[in-house]
Amino acid sequence: MTAPAWLDRAAYPFASHWAAVPGGSLHYVDEGRGAPVLMVHGTPTWSFLYRHLIAGLRDAHRCVAPDNLGFGLSDRPRGASYRLADQAARLAALVDTLGLDDVTLVVHDFGGPIGLGWALEHPERVRALVLCNTWMWSFRGDRRMQWSGRLLGGPLGRLLYERTAFSLDVLWRRALGDRTRYTAAIHAQYRAPLDPGATWAYARELLGASDWLDGLWRRRDRLAGIPALLVWGTRDPAFGAHLPRWREALPQAEVLALPDVGHAPPEERGPEVAAAVRRFIERVGAPHAGQRSPA
Repeated sequence: MTAPAWLDRAAYPFASHWAAVPGGSLHYVDEGRGAPVLMVHGTPTWSFLYRHLIAGLRDAHRCVAPDNLGFGLSDRPRGASYRLADQAARLAALVDTLGLDDVTLVVHDFGGPIGLGWALEHPERVRALVLCNTWMWSFRGDRRMQWSGRLLGGPLGRLLYERTAFSLDVLWRRALGDRTRYTAAIHAQYRAPLDPGATWAYARELLGASDWLDGLWRRRDRLAGIPALLVWGTRDPAFGAHLPRWREALPQAEVLALPDVGHAPPEERGPEVAAAVRRFIERVGAPHAGQRSPA
């Protein structure tokens, strides 16, 4: 497949790979050799979010960054399910296809429940965790998130998502704590592949996936013994206040709190986050080298 005309290869200079998963074809980056680092994005982003981490780690690690179905350069089939449980199953299929083990898992936003959903099923395959402004529980009892979920997942939310780039132009922009490096050119790389159907499906999952999310949270002890790093933008209006909950669930985790950063540390402080992740991986010890599987 050829790269789309809008793709800025100077900002995203990585070879593209595709893998067949349930529901369609998944695009992913697979750069470097060594201990695998698997990076899972949320919404309204794609693997472009992790470009700084890939560039900063690929000389010593195998960096794998997929685009969830419906996002980035992956397929967006008509009628596809974008439920979080289905996205987690597709991620599991990709991990098996690539034969990844001893994985350092990096997650952000909705990538948290998607990636951690896989990790909870296979904790023996996870070497370390890096969590950036994410969650893994239902929002039952959270009045603010309940209100947001009903609004964004309802008819008005659908209209906003399908008629405008609301999730990116409004919600995403307002959630960034530091926009000094966030240029119009960068914004265009997120806007070009934006699929309103997939992003609105995620908005519905804020409440619609509550039972599945509750199931993840009940098993959180399976992750407690895995070395973890919490990279947190404390100015995040969505998840900034959830850091204490993660610190309680992962009491041994290291914490990098970024007081001037909002929802997206990999975007707002990409090179610095890459350096911090690299130091963390070195501290917890290198697993065996992951071997590249044919794409």
